[in-house]
Amino acid sequence: MERTASPSVRIVPWSDADLELLRRANAPELMDHLGGPESEEQLITRHERYVAMSADRQGAGRMFRIALAGEDDAVGTIGFWERTWQGRKVYETGWAVLPGHQGKGIATSATTAVVEQARAEHKHRYLHAYPSIDNGASNAVCRKAGFTLIGMCEFEYPPGHALLTNNWQLDLAPDAPDAPDAPDAPDAPDAPDTER
Repeated sequence: MERTASPSVRIVPWSDADLELLRRANAPELMDHLGGPESEEQLITRHERYVAMSADRQGAGRMFRIALAGEDDAVGTIGFWERTWQGRKVYETGWAVLPGHQGKGIATSATTAVVEQARAEHKHRYLHAYPSIDNGASNAVCRKAGFTLIGMCEFEYPPGHALLTNNWQLDLAPDAPDAPDAPDAPDAPDAPDTER
């Protein structure tokens, strides 16, 4: 089912046909904050994982292509997936908007739509995003989409590449009593289970 994020942006479940989009999102300027472009073999493995996530509706997450309303061409990728954070299961989100479509609010609109998708799972209380502290655009998306900045943390991602990130958190059930998966105050993170 397609979801409308705003009058101009849709998120569409990932499919077998989206491998070329993943290749386009593997551009050096988009992968700069994530350790650089991946090999073709890594892209194919990730694409297969994305297809499986979208087919398996067990609440473990989902990937989407971002499209403009009324158009078939994809302008980016976005999704959410389970990860362990400080000993508890949460959702993590991440996105990429292709060059030529950046700076138009597309990532913020798509992130707002993904928040609703994650909320509809009724599985985890919190959604996190971990953009590099140097990625001003992605940090701005988190702020505009309603996330709260918890603090900084360091990942090794990909293996061998230290990444200093901001930990942004969004409460998916703000009116609910404290949930058993509520995170503690920021500590050193577990190894990331990122879906990149």
